Amino acid sequence: MREARTQEGIGPEVPRRIARRAPRITVCGDALLDVWIHGTSGRLAREAPAPVVDAHRTERAPGGAANTAMNLAALGARVRMVGLVGDDAAAAHLRRLLDEAGVDTSLLLRRAGATTAKTRIVVEDQVMVRLDRTGEAEPAEALARLTDAATAGIADADALVVCDYGGAVHTAGLPERLAGLARPPLVVVDAHRPDHWAPLRPDLVTPNAAEAEAVLGSPLGHGRGRVEAAVRGSARLCARTGAAAAVVTLDRDGAVLADGSGALHRTRANPAAEKQASGAGDTFVAALTAALASGVPRTVALDLAQAAADVVVQRLGTSLCSTEDLLSHLGLVRDALTPVDALVRIVDEHRAAGRRIVLTNGCFDVLHRGHTASLSRARRLGDVLVVALNDDASVRRLKGPDRPLNPLPDRAGVLAALSCVDHVVAFSEDAPLPLISALRPDVYAKGGDYAPEMLAETAAVEACGGEVRILDYVSDYSTSSLVERMRTGAAHAGA
Repeated sequence: MREARTQEGIGPEVPRRIARRAPRITVCGDALLDVWIHGTSGRLAREAPAPVVDAHRTERAPGGAANTAMNLAALGARVRMVGLVGDDAAAAHLRRLLDEAGVDTSLLLRRAGATTAKTRIVVEDQVMVRLDRTGEAEPAEALARLTDAATAGIADADALVVCDYGGAVHTAGLPERLAGLARPPLVVVDAHRPDHWAPLRPDLVTPNAAEAEAVLGSPLGHGRGRVEAAVRGSARLCARTGAAAAVVTLDRDGAVLADGSGALHRTRANPAAEKQASGAGDTFVAALTAALASGVPRTVALDLAQAAADVVVQRLGTSLCSTEDLLSHLGLVRDALTPVDALVRIVDEHRAAGRRIVLTNGCFDVLHRGHTASLSRARRLGDVLVVALNDDASVRRLKGPDRPLNPLPDRAGVLAALSCVDHVVAFSEDAPLPLISALRPDVYAKGGDYAPEMLAETAAVEACGGEVRILDYVSDYSTSSLVERMRTGAAHAGA
């Protein structure tokens, strides 16, 4: 048997590979809404010995399968959500939050009745009570629509992750229906009863200790003993779930990857003090699936998933783990700038995969709403957005001797943190003509009051077979005017 500690084998390119490849992942499962009501309490109710909570703040977040989808999107995957929700305010909140995160909700179907919701009332970081509202039993018509949606959802997916918590996806007859179809290259099942999905022959099942015990019909024990028990039972676990391999999650004892052959890869968790954290298992499955779908080896993918779970258990509420969260947690915060020669290779890989490359450029000295709006619009013109950033010397030539206010590494770091930006590269010329020739973008996007014929870059772009697109000008936003207002304000304050 072989053991490895969490984080071994994870370099800075491993978390970034997911965002770079952006795998298409379909999440089929039971979506719910998590609600957190925060307040204070200093007295008991007259009618019963129960605390009276004065509510101050309410937070809502996608839960269950929807939390898995949110985490996948935060890691850079292209995500489609398949499931059933009710026709109520909870469903509207859930759909809005998923849409804002970039999750495709076209196959998240509505049916009559309530959406499953879990409401936690929290006082001083302590959950006082949890109120669950579960949806009604699904009618046959709704289950039939769900089956059709799941069939459509896997047609072009790189991976399918099933999140079965005993709701609609458990009762819709999906294992047998999907087993007869062309399957995605990767199928991961995260289910309370993973043996229910045996006909699907998943590549991986991810039971927790209690779920594994239920399938095996025997306890795993505690501590190192249950790690060994999970390995000993892995052959039966895989046989009964139809899976090629199993990852058994053991909470504070980390996780174990076993395929019945006796091989073992174990992670070690970084447990947190008991908080009202929720959904770490969803984060684990999301990171594991995204990494595997991006071509990361299984053992490294497992370490990455453990690291992602360690991130969210340190937070309150239902939380997400992004690529930047992982890099920070693992101590792999990188230089946000990609060297030109490395970027040329990366762009060639994107192009070979059929992705459309968008290039834009600017100084981006003090990032403001006009910048982020333009960058978001530029990203929608293709699949990969490269931002070329003027170095400090070229900013001084263009803007004056007192600019930039923020040096190149700081400006690059802010841009790289934006979800719409895939790569940041620096250039020293007044216009990025050599960079255009090297990268050969499909689209060159420029914001402002320009026409293509006014730009020196147009000829270089067209010579490479690309097109120039002028982005709508965002009025009332200018770095120069913003800097002037700050200076004027400072002068007035000192007067």
